[in-house]
Amino acid sequence: MREIPGRRRGLLSQRSDERPESISAALTFATRWQWPVLPGVALDPRRPDRCGCPDPECTVPGAHPFEPGLLAATTDARMVRWWWTNRPTAPIVLATGGTAPCAVSLPALPAARALTALDRVGMRLGPVVASPKRWAILVKPYSMEQLGELLYAKDFVPGSLRFHGEGGYLALPPSETGDGPIRWERAPLPGSASPWVPDVEAVVDAVVEALTRTGVSAPEL
Repeated sequence: MREIPGRRRGLLSQRSDERPESISAALTFATRWQWPVLPGVALDPRRPDRCGCPDPECTVPGAHPFEPGLLAATTDARMVRWWWTNRPTAPIVLATGGTAPCAVSLPALPAARALTALDRVGMRLGPVVASPKRWAILVKPYSMEQLGELLYAKDFVPGSLRFHGEGGYLALPPSETGDGPIRWERAPLPGSASPWVPDVEAVVDAVVEALTRTGVSAPEL
């Protein structure tokens, strides 16, 4: 699915040279790392705390696909350049799953504690994406069946853990969303190859154990 040039160009997509770094980042994700991306809905310029989509109760303001839809995610350099040339402030949205990384996310404070605990025991992590409210640990692609078996085998999994798998999405740096700026808490190592990411089983096991050891309570999660 490809967006037709000129279609709904008025959807918070005025030309600007404000954020050329978004084009560069989107092209790196798409062409160098082969991560399918697409532009998300920008924030409403009249009300920066609100999403630019038609839903006044949007729970992920500025951090989700809308026009085009998620199926339009691509690694095609020409399409990526056209999108961010015309919509330079649009968030960069990763279509998770397939050949692209998936993610496990949790609230920022428990996530910070979990990462500190994982560092102490020498757990190797790949890139970690952070907003002021939630952090997301990138993991290898997994199937819903694989995730279901993993969760079923556990006695306890914090309800605040979210799983961004096949058919899901995640805003990537340097996006600006309603929750604040998206940044790398753990940046990918420089280089041309796609960043290494761990298996979802290893991450979920380690995060749950770390949260248990650090005494993070259920209400805090």
